[in-house]
Amino acid sequence: MSADSTPVRLLQITDMHLFADSGKTLHGVNTHASLQHVLAAAARHPKPDLVLATGDLVHDQPAAYPILAGMLKQLRAPVAAIAGNHDELEELRAIKAAGLQVGGTYRLGGWRILLLNTQVPDKVGGHLGQLELEFLQESLQVASGEHVLIALHHHPVPMRSAWLDRIALDNSQEFFAVLDRYSNVHAVIWGHVHQGFETEHGGVRLLATPSTCVQFLPRAAQFTLDDKPPAMRWLTLHHDGRVETEIEWL
Repeated sequence: MSADSTPVRLLQITDMHLFADSGKTLHGVNTHASLQHVLAAAARHPKPDLVLATGDLVHDQPAAYPILAGMLKQLRAPVAAIAGNHDELEELRAIKAAGLQVGGTYRLGGWRILLLNTQVPDKVGGHLGQLELEFLQESLQVASGEHVLIALHHHPVPMRSAWLDRIALDNSQEFFAVLDRYSNVHAVIWGHVHQGFETEHGGVRLLATPSTCVQFLPRAAQFTLDDKPPAMRWLTLHHDGRVETEIEWL
Protein backbone atom coordinates (compact mmCIF):
# COMPACT_ATOMS: atom_id res chain seq x y z
CA MET A 1 0.00 0.00 0.00
CA SER A 2 1.23 3.49 -0.83
CA ALA A 3 2.39 5.49 2.15
CA ASP A 4 0.62 8.50 0.63
CA SER A 5 -2.60 9.05 2.57
CA THR A 6 -3.97 11.72 0.23
CA PRO A 7 -7.48 10.69 -0.90
CA VAL A 8 -8.12 9.96 -4.57
CA ARG A 9 -10.85 12.09 -6.10
CA LEU A 10 -12.89 10.71 -9.00
CA LEU A 11 -15.64 12.22 -11.13
CA GLN A 12 -18.08 9.87 -12.85
CA ILE A 13 -20.13 11.12 -15.77
CA THR A 14 -22.27 8.76 -17.77
CA ASP A 15 -24.84 8.38 -20.53
CA MET A 16 -24.13 11.66 -22.28
CA HIS A 17 -25.81 10.50 -25.53
CA LEU A 18 -23.99 13.16 -27.50
CA PHE A 19 -24.89 13.86 -31.13
CA ALA A 20 -22.65 15.23 -33.85
CA ASP A 21 -25.23 17.98 -34.32
CA SER A 22 -25.06 20.15 -31.20
CA GLY A 23 -28.67 21.18 -31.66
CA LYS A 24 -30.14 17.68 -31.55
CA THR A 25 -32.22 16.50 -28.61
CA LEU A 26 -32.98 13.22 -26.83
CA HIS A 27 -36.47 13.05 -25.33
CA GLY A 28 -36.62 16.82 -25.53
CA VAL A 29 -33.24 17.44 -23.87
CA ASN A 30 -30.35 18.99 -25.77
CA THR A 31 -27.62 16.55 -24.78
CA HIS A 32 -24.77 18.83 -25.85
CA ALA A 33 -26.09 21.69 -23.71
CA SER A 34 -26.81 19.44 -20.72
CA LEU A 35 -23.31 17.94 -20.83
CA GLN A 36 -21.77 21.40 -21.07
CA HIS A 37 -23.84 22.42 -18.03
CA VAL A 38 -22.51 19.42 -16.08
CA LEU A 39 -18.91 20.04 -17.13
CA ALA A 40 -19.11 23.71 -16.20
CA ALA A 41 -20.38 22.75 -12.75
CA ALA A 42 -17.64 20.12 -12.39
CA ALA A 43 -14.99 22.65 -13.36
CA ARG A 44 -15.92 24.74 -10.32
CA HIS A 45 -14.65 21.93 -8.08
CA PRO A 46 -10.99 21.06 -7.49
CA LYS A 47 -9.67 19.09 -10.44
CA PRO A 48 -10.36 15.34 -10.07
CA ASP A 49 -7.54 12.83 -10.29
CA LEU A 50 -9.49 10.89 -12.91
CA VAL A 51 -12.76 11.26 -14.82
CA LEU A 52 -14.68 8.04 -15.47
CA ALA A 53 -16.99 8.21 -18.48
CA THR A 54 -19.05 5.04 -18.15
CA GLY A 55 -20.73 4.49 -21.48
CA ASP A 56 -23.36 5.71 -23.93
CA LEU A 57 -20.97 8.55 -24.54
CA VAL A 58 -22.67 9.22 -27.87
CA HIS A 59 -26.06 8.28 -29.28
CA ASP A 60 -25.20 5.96 -32.16
CA GLN A 61 -23.05 8.65 -33.80
CA PRO A 62 -19.28 8.00 -33.71
CA ALA A 63 -18.73 11.40 -35.35
CA ALA A 64 -19.55 12.89 -31.93
CA TYR A 65 -16.50 11.33 -30.22
CA PRO A 66 -14.05 14.10 -31.20
CA ILE A 67 -16.62 16.65 -30.03
CA LEU A 68 -16.88 14.86 -26.70
CA ALA A 69 -13.10 14.68 -26.33
CA GLY A 70 -12.86 18.40 -26.97
CA MET A 71 -15.54 19.19 -24.40
CA LEU A 72 -13.88 17.06 -21.74
CA LYS A 73 -10.59 18.95 -22.06
CA GLN A 74 -12.05 21.78 -19.99
CA LEU A 75 -11.82 19.53 -16.92
CA ARG A 76 -8.00 19.43 -17.32
CA ALA A 77 -8.01 15.87 -15.98
CA PRO A 78 -7.31 12.45 -17.49
CA VAL A 79 -10.40 10.67 -18.79
CA ALA A 80 -10.97 6.92 -18.77
CA ALA A 81 -13.93 5.70 -20.83
CA ILE A 82 -15.88 2.54 -21.49
CA ALA A 83 -18.39 1.81 -24.21
CA GLY A 84 -22.13 1.51 -23.69
CA ASN A 85 -24.75 -0.03 -25.92
CA HIS A 86 -25.04 3.19 -27.99
CA ASP A 87 -21.29 3.38 -28.57
CA GLU A 88 -19.02 2.01 -31.30
CA LEU A 89 -16.08 0.53 -29.41
CA GLU A 90 -13.56 0.53 -32.25
CA GLU A 91 -14.44 4.09 -33.22
CA LEU A 92 -14.09 5.09 -29.58
CA ARG A 93 -10.66 3.47 -29.35
CA ALA A 94 -9.61 5.28 -32.52
CA ILE A 95 -9.72 8.68 -30.81
CA LYS A 96 -7.33 7.66 -28.04
CA ALA A 97 -4.89 10.27 -29.30
CA ALA A 98 -7.47 12.94 -28.50
CA GLY A 99 -6.97 12.29 -24.78
CA LEU A 100 -9.66 9.72 -24.15
CA GLN A 101 -8.24 6.46 -22.78
CA VAL A 102 -10.51 3.44 -23.24
CA GLY A 103 -10.73 0.63 -20.70
CA GLY A 104 -7.75 -0.69 -18.81
CA THR A 105 -6.31 -0.23 -15.33
CA TYR A 106 -5.50 2.99 -13.49
CA ARG A 107 -3.40 3.13 -10.32
CA LEU A 108 -3.89 6.16 -8.10
CA GLY A 109 -2.44 6.28 -4.61
CA GLY A 110 -3.24 2.95 -2.97
CA TRP A 111 -6.14 2.33 -5.39
CA ARG A 112 -6.52 0.35 -8.59
CA ILE A 113 -9.39 1.39 -10.89
CA LEU A 114 -10.55 -1.32 -13.31
CA LEU A 115 -12.72 -0.55 -16.34
CA LEU A 116 -14.65 -3.50 -17.77
CA ASN A 117 -16.25 -3.73 -21.19
CA THR A 118 -19.82 -5.11 -21.00
CA GLN A 119 -20.86 -4.04 -24.49
CA VAL A 120 -22.34 -6.62 -26.85
CA PRO A 121 -22.48 -5.37 -30.47
CA ASP A 122 -26.05 -4.79 -31.68
CA LYS A 123 -27.48 -5.63 -28.25
CA VAL A 124 -28.94 -3.33 -25.60
CA GLY A 125 -28.13 -5.61 -22.68
CA GLY A 126 -24.63 -6.38 -21.47
CA HIS A 127 -22.31 -9.35 -21.06
CA LEU A 128 -18.82 -9.87 -19.65
CA GLY A 129 -16.95 -11.98 -22.16
CA GLN A 130 -14.36 -14.56 -21.20
CA LEU A 131 -11.47 -12.19 -21.88
CA GLU A 132 -12.99 -9.53 -19.63
CA LEU A 133 -13.57 -12.05 -16.83
CA GLU A 134 -9.97 -13.20 -17.17
CA PHE A 135 -8.78 -9.57 -17.11
CA LEU A 136 -10.80 -9.04 -13.92
CA GLN A 137 -9.43 -12.18 -12.30
CA GLU A 138 -5.83 -11.41 -13.23
CA SER A 139 -6.13 -7.77 -12.17
CA LEU A 140 -7.46 -8.69 -8.75
CA GLN A 141 -4.74 -11.28 -8.31
CA VAL A 142 -2.01 -8.70 -8.81
CA ALA A 143 -3.83 -6.01 -6.79
CA SER A 144 -2.94 -7.55 -3.43
CA GLY A 145 -2.22 -4.70 -1.06
CA GLU A 146 -4.28 -2.23 -3.10
CA HIS A 147 -7.90 -1.15 -2.83
CA VAL A 148 -10.02 -1.69 -5.95
CA LEU A 149 -12.91 0.13 -7.61
CA ILE A 150 -14.57 -1.37 -10.70
CA ALA A 151 -16.46 0.55 -13.38
CA LEU A 152 -18.75 -0.95 -16.02
CA HIS A 153 -21.71 0.21 -18.10
CA HIS A 154 -24.49 -2.32 -17.47
CA HIS A 155 -26.01 -2.94 -14.05
CA PRO A 156 -24.96 -6.20 -12.36
CA VAL A 157 -27.88 -6.28 -9.88
CA PRO A 158 -31.64 -5.87 -10.35
CA MET A 159 -32.94 -2.30 -10.30
CA ARG A 160 -36.51 -3.43 -9.52
CA SER A 161 -37.52 -1.99 -12.86
CA ALA A 162 -38.92 -4.65 -15.19
CA TRP A 163 -37.88 -3.11 -18.49
CA LEU A 164 -34.40 -2.11 -17.32
CA ASP A 165 -33.70 -5.48 -15.75
CA ARG A 166 -34.30 -7.12 -19.13
CA ILE A 167 -31.28 -5.20 -20.48
CA ALA A 168 -28.91 -5.68 -17.54
CA LEU A 169 -25.61 -7.56 -17.35
CA ASP A 170 -26.68 -11.09 -18.22
CA ASN A 171 -23.89 -12.97 -16.43
CA SER A 172 -23.61 -11.07 -13.17
CA GLN A 173 -23.26 -14.36 -11.26
CA GLU A 174 -19.92 -14.94 -13.00
CA PHE A 175 -18.89 -11.37 -12.20
CA PHE A 176 -19.66 -11.70 -8.50
CA ALA A 177 -18.11 -15.17 -8.34
CA VAL A 178 -14.78 -13.51 -9.18
CA LEU A 179 -15.30 -10.60 -6.79
CA ASP A 180 -16.24 -12.89 -3.92
CA ARG A 181 -12.74 -14.40 -3.94
CA TYR A 182 -11.16 -11.08 -2.96
CA SER A 183 -11.60 -8.76 -0.02
CA ASN A 184 -10.05 -5.62 -1.49
CA VAL A 185 -12.86 -4.63 -3.89
CA HIS A 186 -14.70 -1.77 -2.22
CA ALA A 187 -17.02 -0.36 -4.89
CA VAL A 188 -18.59 -1.10 -8.27
CA ILE A 189 -20.06 1.77 -10.30
CA TRP A 190 -22.09 1.84 -13.50
CA GLY A 191 -24.31 3.94 -15.76
CA HIS A 192 -26.93 2.73 -18.28
CA VAL A 193 -29.91 3.10 -15.93
CA HIS A 194 -30.19 6.92 -15.89
CA GLN A 195 -30.89 7.11 -12.15
CA GLY A 196 -29.18 7.04 -8.80
CA PHE A 197 -29.11 3.77 -6.89
CA GLU A 198 -27.11 2.16 -4.10
CA THR A 199 -26.96 -1.28 -2.55
CA GLU A 200 -24.19 -3.65 -1.50
CA HIS A 201 -22.92 -7.15 -2.11
CA GLY A 202 -20.73 -8.80 0.49
CA GLY A 203 -19.58 -5.45 1.81
CA VAL A 204 -18.92 -4.03 -1.68
CA ARG A 205 -20.79 -0.80 -2.41
CA LEU A 206 -22.78 -0.99 -5.65
CA LEU A 207 -23.57 2.40 -7.18
CA ALA A 208 -25.57 3.52 -10.21
CA THR A 209 -25.18 7.07 -11.44
CA PRO A 210 -27.70 9.31 -13.23
CA SER A 211 -27.16 10.61 -16.74
CA THR A 212 -25.81 13.98 -17.77
CA CYS A 213 -29.03 14.38 -19.77
CA VAL A 214 -32.40 12.62 -19.19
CA GLN A 215 -33.32 10.35 -16.26
CA PHE A 216 -35.48 7.21 -16.06
CA LEU A 217 -38.17 6.80 -13.42
CA PRO A 218 -37.00 4.30 -10.76
CA ARG A 219 -38.91 1.04 -10.34
CA ALA A 220 -41.00 1.62 -13.47
CA ALA A 221 -42.40 -1.49 -15.16
CA GLN A 222 -42.15 0.16 -18.59
CA PHE A 223 -39.92 2.84 -20.07
CA THR A 224 -40.82 6.04 -18.24
CA LEU A 225 -38.91 9.31 -17.97
CA ASP A 226 -38.28 11.00 -14.65
CA ASP A 227 -38.29 14.77 -14.21
CA LYS A 228 -34.95 14.91 -12.40
CA PRO A 229 -32.18 17.10 -13.82
CA PRO A 230 -28.75 16.16 -15.19
CA ALA A 231 -26.24 14.84 -12.67
CA MET A 232 -22.75 13.49 -11.99
CA ARG A 233 -21.15 11.49 -9.19
CA TRP A 234 -18.14 12.42 -7.09
CA LEU A 235 -16.14 9.74 -5.30
CA THR A 236 -13.43 10.17 -2.68
CA LEU A 237 -11.30 7.08 -2.19
CA HIS A 238 -9.44 7.00 1.11
CA HIS A 239 -6.17 5.22 1.83
CA ASP A 240 -7.91 2.90 4.32
CA GLY A 241 -10.43 1.66 1.72
CA ARG A 242 -13.31 3.92 2.64
CA VAL A 243 -15.38 5.33 -0.22
CA GLU A 244 -17.23 8.59 0.18
CA THR A 245 -19.59 9.51 -2.63
CA GLU A 246 -22.34 11.89 -3.57
CA ILE A 247 -24.48 12.60 -6.60
CA GLU A 248 -24.47 16.24 -7.65
CA TRP A 249 -27.75 17.19 -9.32
CA LEU A 250 -27.82 20.33 -11.42
